[in-house]
Amino acid sequence: MSTTDDIKARIDIVSYVQRFVPSLKKAGRNHKACCPFHNEKTPSFVINPARQTWHCFGACAEGGDLFSFAQKLHGWDFKEALRELAAEAGVELQRQSAAQKSRNDQLERLRGITASAAEFFQGALRREAAAGIRSYLREQRGLNDETVQAFQIGYAPDSWDFMLRALRGLGHQDDDIVEVGLAVRNENGRVYDRFRNRLIIPIRDERGRVVGFGGRALGAGDSAKYINSPQSTLFDKSRLLFGLDMGRTAIREGGAVVIAEGYMDVIQAHQAGYANVVAQMGTAMTEPQIRLVAPRYAKRIVLALDADEAGQNAARRSLDVARQTLTRDFAGKLSVDIAILQIPAGKDPDDYLRESPGGWPALVEGAQSVADFVIDMEAESLTADSSLQARQAVAQAVLPMLLVSENNVYKQDNIQKLARRLRISERDMLAWAQEQAPLPQQAPSAAPPDAPPDLPPEYWDNEYEIAGPEFAAESDGAEKPAELPAPSKPLKHAIEAFCLSALLKNPDLLYQVNRKLRELAAEDEDLLRGPLGELCAHDFTQSQYRALMVFLQDSMAQDDMAPMEYLKDVLDDDLRTEVMALLISDSDAVSERINGNFQVDLNDIFRRGSQKARPGFSLPGFSLKEDLVIRALQLRLQRLDSERVEMQYLQEEAQTGSESDDHYRDQISAKIMLSMRAKARINVAVS
Repeated sequence: MSTTDDIKARIDIVSYVQRFVPSLKKAGRNHKACCPFHNEKTPSFVINPARQTWHCFGACAEGGDLFSFAQKLHGWDFKEALRELAAEAGVELQRQSAAQKSRNDQLERLRGITASAAEFFQGALRREAAAGIRSYLREQRGLNDETVQAFQIGYAPDSWDFMLRALRGLGHQDDDIVEVGLAVRNENGRVYDRFRNRLIIPIRDERGRVVGFGGRALGAGDSAKYINSPQSTLFDKSRLLFGLDMGRTAIREGGAVVIAEGYMDVIQAHQAGYANVVAQMGTAMTEPQIRLVAPRYAKRIVLALDADEAGQNAARRSLDVARQTLTRDFAGKLSVDIAILQIPAGKDPDDYLRESPGGWPALVEGAQSVADFVIDMEAESLTADSSLQARQAVAQAVLPMLLVSENNVYKQDNIQKLARRLRISERDMLAWAQEQAPLPQQAPSAAPPDAPPDLPPEYWDNEYEIAGPEFAAESDGAEKPAELPAPSKPLKHAIEAFCLSALLKNPDLLYQVNRKLRELAAEDEDLLRGPLGELCAHDFTQSQYRALMVFLQDSMAQDDMAPMEYLKDVLDDDLRTEVMALLISDSDAVSERINGNFQVDLNDIFRRGSQKARPGFSLPGFSLKEDLVIRALQLRLQRLDSERVEMQYLQEEAQTGSESDDHYRDQISAKIMLSMRAKARINVAVS
């Protein structure tokens, strides 16, 4: 039994959920309540005690097991959920290696330093000598005492060793104080405070842990208005969003996040009651920042950057990151809408929120689409007399951004807008667009229908169980196959293992799977948003596989290292063991390696996994891409079947005869019909 299975065996999902959802009631064989993740009047959140699973058939359209519920409820990642639930269940996690323990101990020590420093800065703001600073916060920045307290805003006195003396007094070493960026060591070896005579704003990660600081200048002669903690073991501003720890609940509930440029924008927005605002701290938006909020919490990102030239340049760079991400076809699309908020009169969000807080919601709602923003931005230099060459240059600069949408209707509309704005014929614009569009790849020739796929043992647990009964021939005259030996594990688990193994060996194949799902959905938005959406963690039933799928998608959303190297860096021991088992076919070899020199062998496994994860990897007579697509479609069929069973239970149980229940049954019926349409299309594809 795996660690996650052991935990789930000890913690009943009904009991766990009931702690946070008191309205959960038994309804037939299931338990039902209004979903805790969105507002609703008719219960659509269902728990199946027999399978120890949950599913929301309302706006969330999500589900899973104990781990996925805990992750969604608390905003934990898999590591956090594993640690917290293991502690509750009394399950001992795999012991860390000496190197891992040393690294974790160091991180905890450094976090202790930053947490203590935040308290010292906050205490300094309360001193009599800081009365003028408190007055500045109230009168010039418009911040009340509750906001100052909530964000732990502090003050660094005009001293070379205020923080050094305070932290040394707690027993901390100079090397560690320098490491977290609170002190600087010069060429002569002298150590002194980094922040002096500055307003201090602690920067916390998404879990609320202080990892760095921002210091705003208070003296007229200071060279830099803001200075941040330097890049360190704890602090990487390209992977942080200021205010996310305080705003993630509001972001999740509203489904949208507003990304501003600076700390004060966020602080002012939260004080005004708009907790879904976070900041990228002056940098252009990065993929890791996107992944912190979308699609994990938000389906819509609104960029609310300053109206000055620096803010507009940041918007350009942010959109370029989005364009590169989309044209790399990360699951076809970022799965979020991106809009640009233009603040009137050239103000930044901080100024606007202080003067007109009530107008903020309408401003966010009316944010400009990326297409409109890009067209306006690139075409603003044109005049009525601009030459055709100048207008064509603008078109060629703008078209790549307009072509990343997978929806042909949006593409056409955007191209028409651009043609009208540039006074170029739509026919010429479409021709240029076609020149810039990537050439479609020719589909490989299909194998004869009666030829069984040549699936090697490395990927499959039981070579006889290629397809489930749902895909067997249905003609009356068909011969019944001979009775086959029982598989070593359930078929659906074998399919999950195969799919994840193939994706680990070649992550780019995920694009092909998602492309097939979009192809089956065609232009049907309901299917695209629902039963034929992208392959994701929800298609897997095993907790470890769900977590690995999330990490795999994260690995593809970053550019710093190869996917396998990224996984090696971020996975804990439990999930590393799963990866080893998926990358090596011989279970005896896996066991031997795990019991032996784990770290050395693990490095070798990941290295060989990285070598296999390259385009074109295949075995003679076997198309990994084609077979993965079929297996992934089978996974989706299993998921749809499971969800339909739950929806049918809901239909049966909503028999009160009230108008609201009639409406609710109609909604469920529509979802069942949509699921059946998706199933029919998948069956055609896999048959």
